[in-house]
Amino acid sequence: MSLTREGASADDLVQDTIVKAWTNMDKFQPGTNLRAWLFTILRNTFYSSRRKTRREVSDTDGIHAGRQATKPDHDGKLAMRDFRAAFQHLPVEQREALILVGASGFSYEEAAAMTKVAVGTVKSRANRGRKKLAELLGLDESEDMDMTDQATRAVIANNYTGSR
Repeated sequence: MSLTREGASADDLVQDTIVKAWTNMDKFQPGTNLRAWLFTILRNTFYSSRRKTRREVSDTDGIHAGRQATKPDHDGKLAMRDFRAAFQHLPVEQREALILVGASGFSYEEAAAMTKVAVGTVKSRANRGRKKLAELLGLDESEDMDMTDQATRAVIANNYTGSR
């Protein structure tokens, strides 16, 4: 009780001490002070648990743990394979617009100058290409893109309005 200042924690500490002493009974030297040996184990167990709790993050509602999760690599590979197949079904002009504006990061004006067409044409091609890709991938407007590749997200993202 003097270490933990809490009844339940003190009970847990004593139980942990007894378990450790029991499993390490072969390390006790007969003829020495058993009580001192047990108190040493208790004290070391207490300080070890305090060091451990300082490194731990309190996450009672699981928000922090949820942010630590990572998706398996194969999900991104499968999604990328589906994306590539759908991307190949687009007309050449739409693919070109999406590659320039979405994946390469050029502005609509820069893409228009490169392809020698009007800015509105590039915007139209990119928009139609995004809609067709979303249709081919079976995505609706409320669904978030769940792909691991940033270029893929950039190509299909709907937030490319204006000249960027």
